[in-house]
Amino acid sequence: MDVTGKRLVVTGGAGFVGSQLADRLCDANDVAVVDDCSNGRREWVPNAAEFREADLTDEDVVADVITGDVDAVFHFAAAKSVKTDRPRQQFEDNLRMTHNVLERMDGVGVDNLAYTSSSTVYGEAPRPTPEDFAPLEPISEYGAGKLAEEGLVSTYAHSHGLQAWVFRFANIVGPRLRGAVVPDFIEKLRDDPDKLVILGDGRQEKSYMHIEECLDAMLHVVEHAGERLNTYNLGTRTTTSVDTIADIVADEMGLDPGYEHTGGERGWTGDVPRMRLSIEKLSALGWEPAQSSDDAIRQSVRELLDEL
Repeated sequence: MDVTGKRLVVTGGAGFVGSQLADRLCDANDVAVVDDCSNGRREWVPNAAEFREADLTDEDVVADVITGDVDAVFHFAAAKSVKTDRPRQQFEDNLRMTHNVLERMDGVGVDNLAYTSSSTVYGEAPRPTPEDFAPLEPISEYGAGKLAEEGLVSTYAHSHGLQAWVFRFANIVGPRLRGAVVPDFIEKLRDDPDKLVILGDGRQEKSYMHIEECLDAMLHVVEHAGERLNTYNLGTRTTTSVDTIADIVADEMGLDPGYEHTGGERGWTGDVPRMRLSIEKLSALGWEPAQSSDDAIRQSVRELLDEL
């Protein structure tokens, strides 16, 4: 799909990824953003976009924002915490939002959907994990919810004429990131420059991708992948350990703190200790990340130090 001159809806467009995607899309499209601002901020929504602060679990809201003149929906709205203390509520709300969006798109003839999933659908899988790995066995309610939502998207693609692009994200980092390891370490070290408490044993190792490269990859896939259902991993070919993230944050802050690990291979229940996604399918489509995982972390730290 050519992403120019279109009428587009971005759900979750006040959030970390959604707001920065909306910035990009506004350059050449008519963009409407809907978000309840539970994860995002009104000031992050680009001025050029229409904005409605509303809850997509409400079918009437979805009916108002997705109309027959819309060319595509970028569905990013979700409660995003893997370690929430209300996992059932999060699961049900996220599934309801996605089902509402799909039903409304089908009802008014909107045929194009970009949907953000997660590496958590794979659970603890062999690395690097390709898109066709099976069986998918998530170990968190968040991952289970993303897998259920992918099932709905697949159903509407194969049985209702929808064209869909599903993105399984690695860990995305950059400006506006909140509630994740990089801003957490920055804030902890500002509070106590001499000690940093690290969840788990510090050896958890995952792939990190900068937001700008994430957006580049997503738009490349939307513009070049033409199957009815297009599922792509987005990540880098390298990984970064939690202790290395701590080292990079401390280095950029000019500090030399002692590390205190809480112990165990997982930071929390449902945490996948090691994750690296295969990006061979993305590469075959003509897109490669320029940054390593460590490079993405360091750039993100510098940006967040200026922002937080």
